[in-house]
Order: sequence, then structure tokens, then C-alpha cells
Amino acid sequence: MKTIDSIPTSKIQRATKLVQTGAKVGVNYLKYYGNKITTSEKEAKEKLDQDNAEDIYGGLKELKGSALKVAQMLSMEKNMLPQAYVEKFSLSQFSVPPLSAPLVNKTFKRYFGKSPSAVYDSFNPEAVHGASIGQVHQAEKDGKKLAVKIQYPGVSESIAADLAMVKPIALKMFNIKGKDSDKYFKEVRDKLLEETNYLLEVEQSQAIVEACKHLPNIKFPSYYTDLSSEKVITMDWMEGEHLSEFTAHNSNTHISNTLGQALWDFYMYQIHKLKSVHADPHPGNFLVSKDNELVVLDFGCIKTIPDSFYIPYFELAKKENISNPEFFEKKLFELEILRPDDSPGEIEFFTAMFQEMLSLFTQPFHNEVFDFSDEVFFGKITELGKKYAQNTELRRMNGNRGSKHFIYINRTFFGLYNLLHELKASQIKINNYILL
Repeated sequence: MKTIDSIPTSKIQRATKLVQTGAKVGVNYLKYYGNKITTSEKEAKEKLDQDNAEDIYGGLKELKGSALKVAQMLSMEKNMLPQAYVEKFSLSQFSVPPLSAPLVNKTFKRYFGKSPSAVYDSFNPEAVHGASIGQVHQAEKDGKKLAVKIQYPGVSESIAADLAMVKPIALKMFNIKGKDSDKYFKEVRDKLLEETNYLLEVEQSQAIVEACKHLPNIKFPSYYTDLSSEKVITMDWMEGEHLSEFTAHNSNTHISNTLGQALWDFYMYQIHKLKSVHADPHPGNFLVSKDNELVVLDFGCIKTIPDSFYIPYFELAKKENISNPEFFEKKLFELEILRPDDSPGEIEFFTAMFQEMLSLFTQPFHNEVFDFSDEVFFGKITELGKKYAQNTELRRMNGNRGSKHFIYINRTFFGLYNLLHELKASQIKINNYILL
């Protein structure tokens, strides 16, 4: 894979790269209008989506950092984006051009005060894995194989500027209006800043590993504080196959269900027992070991769940509460989905909308055992997403709805559901985590 010798770090450099990307998108639209003359509207639109996804991802992967992280987050919104964007943005999960060897050595020495050769017995300057915020190298010390994650230069310093540049796009995409929109961007900004603090990540990782190490069929690396810094993390090298690669060839139902149950129990235990959760459930953060155990990597994004959100959120996961109009409306106000300044029409619309959505999304919690391989269930989710994405009445209303905590909790559940679906996990015991 081609390596990168430099990353744009200044606000002007990064803005220039986005402007260049925007110019390419403009050219793609000119081609689109021409293609509509010679091909069908559907074919022309598909080609437009493919070209735009290619050019936008091409620009973001050179910027890395929060700009690429946003692409990674969007790749999980399978029901919102055209397929071409989902496929291209999904590359940001575990296939990103790495830094060149000279830049790696320079960056490591800047962050750690020593060169890699002075810290480890051996260190491979060629990255084995690149993502949005950092890349991973293989090293060895005292006979132990290690993974060394090095943060890209300038990532933390560019977060505010990057989000300011993508904010207009996000506002339009999610139909967010009004002065309260800043609370959502502050939530994303704060989480991204946390992800650039590798000392915090090591602390969070060790805490969750200690709390969850008893869970069956799941493995975690050990983390080494003496070999880590604010921009470098050293942990055990974990052997295994990326989850998405494993699901592409696996046909063993028993293994699918074993891995799926381990994944579900891991998330439910964190959410309900720890009230703190690994909020980045994309395939690049999981491996499958040769013993068919789930290996969990990268605890950079941890979301703490306050009781003020946890209680009403999971009260609405109960079937009887969704069908209780008075109770349901009360909880929608507590979760900031309904607002005191809403008109009667807005209250009626959003109550009906969320009743329909929750009746579908919470179905796993209404069963002792749930089949996440069910194409009908996921087909309904897709159709519901399209229904409201195309709803003209919703577009006229303020889409600025819900507590800021929805951003990462919903991201967690959508990601978890999709992973279980890709695994074709068909026999998941929903309340199994209680027994662990």
C-alpha cells in the first residue's frame, strides 16, 4: 500500500485539501448531467455516487484525524447513505494508507523522546494497520510480541477546525436546526479529543478489561503504561482475523452464535453493569482468534451513560411502555425528543414517529432469544430509514431532537446490530449477561 510522507496539519492546509475535494465533486456533477443524456437517471446517479465517494474518501484519507473519523462514523449509517459511500467510507475502519517509515520514526521520537530502536528490542517501521487517528506497528521486547499504536501528527490540534468545516454538511444531512445544535457537535468534539489522549485510553482499556475479563469466549490485550505516552500505546500483539474478513467466509452456525453471544454479552454487561460502553463497534475493532474467540481492540471511544439518560432510554425498550401513550410521551420529554416549545402538530408527529421506530428497533429486547440473521427484520429497518429520510414533513420541522447522549448510544446499538447481522448470529440469548 502507498505510504504518506506528510499530513496537512494547519487549518489552511486542511481547508485547502477540502476545497480541492469539493472541486472534484463539482466536476463529477457536470459529468452526471452529461451522463443523464446518454444513460438512465438511475445509472447516472449511481456513477455520481461512486465518483463522489471515491473523491471524498480520497481527500479524507490524506487528512486523517477527525475528518476521516467522521467518514468512519458515517460508514455505519448503512440506512442513510448511498451504498457507494458506505462501501468506500468503510475502508476507513481498517484500510488506510500509512505513514512512511521516516515519518514514523520522526513522529515516535517526538512523542516518546526516544527512537523506537531505543525502546523496543525490535520495531517494524512499516505499519500493519492504519485507521483514522493512528496506525499500528509490530514490535518485540523481552521476548514478547507487541502492538504499538502511534498517533498521526496534528490530529488533536485539528479537531475543532475539521468539525467546523464538516458542520454545514452534517447540519443538512441530519436536518439539525437552531441554536441548540452546538450541544451535539460539542459531544462529538469532546469524544474525539478523548480519543487522542492515549494515556486516557490505556486507563479506560485496563478498567474495562479488568471488569469484563470473566466473560466467556472473549479476549483482550494487556496494556503497558511504561511503554505508552499521550500519543503512543503499547499493548499485546493479538493474533486473529478481522471480523469482516471472517464473516465473509464463515458458514459454521455454531461459531457464529458463539461469537455473537460473546459480542452481545460484552456490550450488555458494559451498558447495564458498568454504565460505560465501548462506543465504537465497527469490524476493524474486533478479531476472531484461531480458537474462535472474539478479540476486542481499541478502547479509545468510551461513552459513560448517566442515569438521567439510562433509565428513560431502557424504560422505552419495554413493549408495554411503548404502547402506553401517557407514559411514552412523558419519557420522550425526559429524553428531549419532545420539547416544551413544540406545537401540538409536532408532538403528534414525533410521538408517532418514535413509537414506530422504537417498536421496531427494540424487538430484540422483547424476546428471550433473537435472530439477528433475520433479513426481514433488517429489511424493515432499512425501509423505515428510507421512509423518514424522504419524508417532506420531517424536513420542514426541526430535526434537532433528543439528548446529546443519543449520538454515541445509538451509534453503539446500530453498530452492534450490524455486526451481529454480518455474523449471522441467530440464537442470541438477550438476558444472558445477567447470569455472568
